[in-house]
Amino acid sequence: MKSKVMSKDDVTRHFRDGMSVMFGGFMGSGTPPTIMRMLFESGVKDLTLIGNDTAIPGIGVAPLIEAGRVKKVIASHIGLNPETGRQMMAGEMEVELVPQGTLVERIRAGGSGLGGFLTPTGVGTVVEQGKQRMTIDGRDYLLEMPLKADLAVIHAKRGDTAGNLYYRRSARNFNPIIALAAEQVFAEVEELVNVGDLDPDMVMTPGMLVSGLIKGDAS
Repeated sequence: MKSKVMSKDDVTRHFRDGMSVMFGGFMGSGTPPTIMRMLFESGVKDLTLIGNDTAIPGIGVAPLIEAGRVKKVIASHIGLNPETGRQMMAGEMEVELVPQGTLVERIRAGGSGLGGFLTPTGVGTVVEQGKQRMTIDGRDYLLEMPLKADLAVIHAKRGDTAGNLYYRRSARNFNPIIALAAEQVFAEVEELVNVGDLDPDMVMTPGMLVSGLIKGDAS
């Protein structure tokens, strides 16, 4: 079986200006630190970032935002990163705030090839602006459109050389779902093992979804 282990240079060659990037993580937990550092050091700019939140200063996607290299963020929460809020208020960066459950479903819809889905979440609020409202059986819903990305970067506790991944506890969060919704998926693993060393019942993201993986730098 062909190994999906890649060098950092091989992964970096896939980074380009203007691309959309989905990232796993919840306040930085589950966000791939080595790949994020590689993304920052590559110098790419005009990025669209899609994930749960923009972490805290200096962590996860925050350095990219602090450096002014992000043109748009699609997230559920930005409150712990003051620079995200500052750039949004100054008109330096577009921020689309999406309820967390809706965000996950939009990503799931993108990964499943669906044209969108209906949800009552946000009806009658600012979330409704610019969206189609539909009434079904007397209840109002918003039509939410799917989300996809050029690239997804994910972080796993353990992975084998074929790209099969296992996440540890809450670090799992958004990682499995974004692996379905991007053209290319690059994983960072803390532990790299041979094929056969990972219990099949523990595989949370199958290797067929992973374009390549690296072993993360020791923290």
